[in-house]
Amino acid sequence: MPFSHFEGRKSPRLKGYDYSTEGSYFVTICVRNRECVLGEVIDGEMIPSPIGNIINHCWLKLVDDFANLSLDIFQTMPNHFHGIVVLWESPRDLINQIPTNQIPANQIPANQIPTGDTGDSPIPTGLNESRFGPVEGWQQMKNPKQTLGKIIRHFKAKAAKKIHDAGFTGFQWQSKYHDRIIRNEDELDRIRLYIRNNPVNWQEDEENPVS
Repeated sequence: MPFSHFEGRKSPRLKGYDYSTEGSYFVTICVRNRECVLGEVIDGEMIPSPIGNIINHCWLKLVDDFANLSLDIFQTMPNHFHGIVVLWESPRDLINQIPTNQIPANQIPANQIPTGDTGDSPIPTGLNESRFGPVEGWQQMKNPKQTLGKIIRHFKAKAAKKIHDAGFTGFQWQSKYHDRIIRNEDELDRIRLYIRNNPVNWQEDEENPVS
């Protein structure tokens, strides 16, 4: 399957690249030891568990926590999560930034369904060659800008706390995550299709412990 080799592998993070740069990022986050605690796939449809529902809720709330962020399609799977994060150069009207035609209906809590539809509006793609520099490693932690790493750390920490508070104290994320800078519209379409088809392809997925 396209992009299946990204899951749980070493991220091809670009050294010195400014990950606060406007663009679209494909993110995969795994549960520790690939434990299938986020739900189950039945007849090609992902049915979130209580833990999975918390993760969906926390993911959608990112637009409230970060001013320059919007979300595209995402999918919770039994032991991992895929999503596309869009970073903008300046704050935007975020209520219209989640394309309703991209997010599976069963992934959206009833009180959080977006009212806008930006399915026909372009989102930024591509690698900005001017955004490479010497800042990397621990120095990026001091970057005052809103970086992809800060966003994902915030999401993982917030979701884990809410999951633990709900009584699932053994839950843990895998320590790292995978990201890819989406280079162009064609790649964006392929990644969207891959994410959307994840439940249908679960039986053949290398992340499926019984496949």
